[in-house]
Amino acid sequence: MTIRFKDIISAGNRKQIIAWALYDWANSGYATTVMSGFFPIFFNQFWCIGVDQTVSTARLGFANSAAGLVIFLSASLLGAIADQGSSVKKFLLFFTGMSVILTIGLFFIAYGHWFAAVVLYTGSAIGFSGSNIFYDALIKGVAEEKQLDYVSSLGYSLGYLGGGILFALNILMVFSPETFGLHSMNDAYKYSFITVGLWWGIFAIPLFVFVKEPIRLAGTLNKNLISAGFLQLRGTFKEIRYLKTIMLFLAAYWFYIDGVDTIIRMAVDYGIKLKFDSQSLVTALLITQFIGFPAAIGFGYISNLIGTKRALFISLAVYIGISIWGTFIHHVYEFYLIAIIIGLVQGGIQALSRSFYARIIPANKAAEYFGFYNMLGKFAIVIGPALMGGVVLVIKSFGFSSDTASRGSVFSVAILFILGGLILFLVDEKKGKDEMKYLQ
Repeated sequence: MTIRFKDIISAGNRKQIIAWALYDWANSGYATTVMSGFFPIFFNQFWCIGVDQTVSTARLGFANSAAGLVIFLSASLLGAIADQGSSVKKFLLFFTGMSVILTIGLFFIAYGHWFAAVVLYTGSAIGFSGSNIFYDALIKGVAEEKQLDYVSSLGYSLGYLGGGILFALNILMVFSPETFGLHSMNDAYKYSFITVGLWWGIFAIPLFVFVKEPIRLAGTLNKNLISAGFLQLRGTFKEIRYLKTIMLFLAAYWFYIDGVDTIIRMAVDYGIKLKFDSQSLVTALLITQFIGFPAAIGFGYISNLIGTKRALFISLAVYIGISIWGTFIHHVYEFYLIAIIIGLVQGGIQALSRSFYARIIPANKAAEYFGFYNMLGKFAIVIGPALMGGVVLVIKSFGFSSDTASRGSVFSVAILFILGGLILFLVDEKKGKDEMKYLQ
């Protein structure tokens, strides 16, 4: 049976869905160009020039940790406050605007001024993470239950495409600055921050114009939003006995998304240890981005055929295979093949995790519950790197080479996907929907 776009998306909410999904197109340029690509490079080469590499690494690590800690501590409370005031879009606008302005502001940071660069980057990273809480929460308002998998997949697919296109343009600017009328590679890096801010700001407009603010399903608006937010958050913890399915899913998500994030963050470092050149590593990153565009949409269709949970298990099985295969690669073409396979499942596991979670949370507390979800997403990159580092030390303590130890650490990531899959097996979506009725 052929599943068509118009069969999944009704005419009544098509404009809202497309506008919502375009936000992923808008903000993914920040994730690719700034976070993953250019800021770490330019921070070392321009703002921290002449400083010992370990010092610059520590400074960058502190910036990332500070941003993650702020979101970890505030995500659920901010979501609860937004739920109380029917102000999800206002919070989204605030965090988007903050990140866009601070990202563009990186252009003006002078040579050697690392502290100012760290402050602006940390603020923009907080804005990026904070905006995702409220963007994710809006999916409950724009999509009906039968549409959730496809709509979530559409968002991620446009994110991969938009982020990939902008990153490719920025790479061309850096490799050939004179083509764009720029004087040097440093100018190209700096102007790339402006392109990210403008891209994000412009393509975010349709969401704010066409997507409606969620309406509270129960109770009345409380003018004291902060105290009401605290009360809602406290009430959620009191209702924990009704949240077994949600908590079980979040536990599974924490393990397997840690594995996904570990592969994303450690892949380039692993490629460097295998002595692959930087151009090959950037090419692999772009391959993953562009493969992720159609693949994420494809997983939306697959989930409609076999179910969301089964589609997630397919992704987990592929990731386990990648972790094992990555241990034994020796050639660049193998690295490219793994990049292709990661692109096939990365968007799918992210999109379907979001839509599965959206099904088992109460609509009137969507921002708060996606605060929990994004909080775990930020805290997830804890076990994987520690596991890899521990395995490296253990293997080396037995007298094996650094190469063997690095390969063994990649193999260990499979444990995270196995644990996540085992816990996910225990999650009952129907039971979760029944539990949700107690919370509405």
